Amino acid sequence: MSDPKSSYGEPVEEPGPVDDVVGQANAGLADAEAARREEAAAQAAADPDPQEPAAEPTSTETAEPVTREPVSDEPATTAYDAPVDETVVAANEPSYTERTYDVPSWAEEPAAQPTDAESVHAEPAYVAPAASPQPIFVQAPEAPRPRGNRAAAGAIGVLAALTFAVLYLAAWLGFGAIEGSVTAETIGTDALEALATASLWVPVVVFFLSFWLLGAIINRGRWGAWVIFGLLVGLASYGGQILGQLFQAPFWLLTAREGAALVEEQVLAPLAIVAFVLGRELTIWYGAWVASRGKRVTELNTEAQREYERTLEAGPQLVRP
Repeated sequence: MSDPKSSYGEPVEEPGPVDDVVGQANAGLADAEAARREEAAAQAAADPDPQEPAAEPTSTETAEPVTREPVSDEPATTAYDAPVDETVVAANEPSYTERTYDVPSWAEEPAAQPTDAESVHAEPAYVAPAASPQPIFVQAPEAPRPRGNRAAAGAIGVLAALTFAVLYLAAWLGFGAIEGSVTAETIGTDALEALATASLWVPVVVFFLSFWLLGAIINRGRWGAWVIFGLLVGLASYGGQILGQLFQAPFWLLTAREGAALVEEQVLAPLAIVAFVLGRELTIWYGAWVASRGKRVTELNTEAQREYERTLEAGPQLVRP
């Protein structure tokens, strides 16, 4: 590398301390700025067009920042060590380089606003979730409970048993009148005595229990079932008449032979046959009443089931007040 002294033929000052160099650089920049301002003012005064104002320095023209370098034992390299450009203002003053920065186009023009589509893609708008409908709990309709006819059969059986008791007592008094043990003067007394005997009430109770049991089995069945199975009620009434005679004896005071003789005597007794006939016929006629009510109950159950099915097909209904 050639010596700067031999190249330019001028004495070059030896580099001094770093602080002096920085101060001299700052002073040179200030003087250059003042000279530039004076030159601009002179040009503005000489310009014949007063409408055009003097050019003011733009904010883009900035001085080159000066960085402070750390002090070291080696001599610092300054701008005086390099060849001086033609833009130097004074020969003995430190040189500076005037730099002009072009303003980029994107800084002069306003930023373009994003369109709706771009804003949607860039940052999706927050959409509040729709409130989910609250569930409404509706109690499902209960299936209709089928109505029975057993209670009605029991109630009608009570009336049938009372009828059985009256007719059985009438037959008792009638057979007594035929035998001569019952007369017109003693008929009231004989009737009261018969009402206090077990031989009268045991057949009545057996008839009622057999009638109600048959009604519980048939339930809402047709009248034909009562006609057919009424024979069983008649047989039960027949056995009740024999059982009543055993209670009247009473059987716990009888020996086995005496009890067997009493049963053989009542097998073909007139009252036993009357009990069988009454049990059979009353079951048929009162059973028709029970069957008629059972038919009505069946219709009500069918209508209730249809209404239940229509309610299920219609689904839950929201009733607003």
